[in-house]
Amino acid sequence: MTHRLDKHRPVGRAAFTLVELLVVIAIISILMTAGSIGLSGVGGKGVTSGVSTVESLFDEARTIAMGRNIRAAVLVAKTLDNNPAEDLRRIVVAYEETDQDGKPVAPDSATPNWVLSSRGALLPEQTFFSAKFSTKDQTSGQAPDEISSSRITGVKNSYRGSYYIYIFNAQGMMQTPGASFVIGSGARNPTAPSTSQPPRVTASARRDFGGFVVWRNGGTSVFRSPDQMAAGIRSIQPGDNF
Repeated sequence: MTHRLDKHRPVGRAAFTLVELLVVIAIISILMTAGSIGLSGVGGKGVTSGVSTVESLFDEARTIAMGRNIRAAVLVAKTLDNNPAEDLRRIVVAYEETDQDGKPVAPDSATPNWVLSSRGALLPEQTFFSAKFSTKDQTSGQAPDEISSSRITGVKNSYRGSYYIYIFNAQGMMQTPGASFVIGSGARNPTAPSTSQPPRVTASARRDFGGFVVWRNGGTSVFRSPDQMAAGIRSIQPGDNF
């Protein structure tokens, strides 16, 4: 029996052509460049990790508020009397003081006492809360309100001092809609309070900031560019306070 090779049978392609490979490489390069431009100045590893951690604390406070039908808050250490190394880095969750029935002790008070809900979290090394770029609400541009640890039950001696406060109402809504939370990379003297030794931008951490806005419904949205956080971040220089 004679076997003939069919000359008209198509032969399968074993590999890409050089032109096709070059096109694919070019597309990948364009996508990587676009991605790096889009993420430039939004925060390094420590800032990204810190933002994620704090977002979970805001979610915890909101959940407590809705679940227990009481006000809850996120507290950021401004100055700790006996532990200045954790100024602007220690963040905790609290809820308003309640009676034995779980009802608020002072439901109509704008300045209730608070009870710690958890140990909270500590921002990564060389990452600090920025009172300069964080705002109480969307319209005033003021820094968040402050309270003394004397109004917070459950605070250990090493964590006594003053705190910035973000409050959720009993329905889990942000009391001051449009509040923003911003952190940045830098350095400060850990033996002195933040009021006299605020964090400063270092050359390697210039424009290394991140954060989010808290909407009226209590949800958060992460900032995608420095311009969304504050106008001054674009012009910040090494050595500037934040």
